[in-house]
Amino acid sequence: MQNSTRPITELQRFLSTSESLFTLTGAGISAPSGLPTYRDTEGKWLYRKPIQHREFLQQEHTRKRYWARSTLGWPAVRDASPNPAHLALARLERQGRIEQLVTQNVDRLHQRAGSNRVIDLHGRLDRVRCIECKSLYQREILQAELTAKNPWLVSAAAEARPDGDRDLEDTVLDRFEIPCCPGCRGILMPDVVFFGGNIPAARNQDCIAALTRSDALLVIGSSLQVYSGYRLCRLAAEQGIPIAIINPGKTRADSLADVRILESASKALTALH
Repeated sequence: MQNSTRPITELQRFLSTSESLFTLTGAGISAPSGLPTYRDTEGKWLYRKPIQHREFLQQEHTRKRYWARSTLGWPAVRDASPNPAHLALARLERQGRIEQLVTQNVDRLHQRAGSNRVIDLHGRLDRVRCIECKSLYQREILQAELTAKNPWLVSAAAEARPDGDRDLEDTVLDRFEIPCCPGCRGILMPDVVFFGGNIPAARNQDCIAALTRSDALLVIGSSLQVYSGYRLCRLAAEQGIPIAIINPGKTRADSLADVRILESASKALTALH
C-alpha cells in the first residue's frame, strides 16, 4: 500500500491504467453537501445506537422515534445539492470511464449530479415502502402528512444527524402520530436497509457482477466499517483487481489498498480536470 505524499499524481496514475472503473462511495463524499457522516477519522461511531431493522418492525416506539426524527431531518437531505466530488464522478461516467458506481449513501446525490450507472447499495431515502402490500410512495408526499399530523414537532430544535436523522429527545414521542400505508393501513418504512437488515440478493449480485467486469476499484469517502462495502474490497483483492482508497481517515481495507490517498473526496477528485 502506498500512503501518497503526492495524492493527485497517484490518483491520476491509478485512473490512467483503468478502462472500466468500479467506484464505491460512502458518507464522506456527501459531507461537503452538508450531510453529516457517521464516524470520525479513526472510524469511531459518533452517535447513539442506530435504528435496527428488527426493532423498527416489532416496536411502535422505535417507529415513532424514526419518523419523528425523520420529519425534522428529511428537508436537509431533500434540499442538499451535489458537490464537486459528485460532479467529478458524473464527468468520468460521461467519458466512459466508469463501469459501475455503487454508493452506500441513501441521499441520491450521485443521480442529481448526473450519474446514471448507480446502484444504491443501502436503498434510497426519497422513497417509502409498505412492508405489507409493498406499495411505494414518494417521501416528500409523506412529509406533508407527517407535518399535518404533528404540527407541534416542526418547531422543535434538534441537531442534524446522518441520513436525515435529528437528535430528538425520546420524551416527546408519546404524542407523535405514526403514518400508515394509504392503501392497506400497513407499516411504512423508508426504502432503505436499516442496520441489521439484508441487502436484496439481486442487488448484491449486480454489484458482484459489475465488479468482476471492472479492472480497478476506487473507494471514496468510506471507512468501510460496514461489511457490505468491505466485502467488495475483499472480493477485488481476491480477484487481483487493484484498489485505490480516497479517505482522510482510517478504513477497514487499508491493508488491501494498492494506493491510499489521505485526502477528502472533493480535494482529490476536483483536481483531476
